[in-house]
Amino acid sequence: MQKGPSVLHRALIQAMVAAVALLAPAAAVAGTVHVSINGARNNAGIIRCGLFASADGFRVPGRELQEVVSKISGGKATCIFGAVPDGHYAIAVFHAENNEKTLETGLFGQPKQGVGFSRNPSITFGPPGFSSASFLVGPKPMNLQIDMKY
Repeated sequence: MQKGPSVLHRALIQAMVAAVALLAPAAAVAGTVHVSINGARNNAGIIRCGLFASADGFRVPGRELQEVVSKISGGKATCIFGAVPDGHYAIAVFHAENNEKTLETGLFGQPKQGVGFSRNPSITFGPPGFSSASFLVGPKPMNLQIDMKY
């Protein structure tokens, strides 16, 4: 009398497990987004970087998927976003010279501090929309450069 499953029974179970694994949807792979920020007018304060996952809430404090704060050295800073699932994203940064938590604006909504966005879109006629700043993240690490505008 056998005490465990037969060889045929074990082979059948292994085949079923393999079939289920093939039919299951693949999980989104997480990547890393490495952002080099250039052109800070001084080394005072910090650079605040926000990674946004959709147009809904883009540039709105507290609506970012991830936030990173970076020190400035030689007018440059680096923000690294880890474990970013595959998809479209946009980044907004600002130079918080006095460690502010939100961007300060002046007359007509113009920023008082330096700002920057992924893909470096023009800000001549106002802040860019999500589509102007968006980029695609996949499983491979991504390197972006953002130039500050004052």
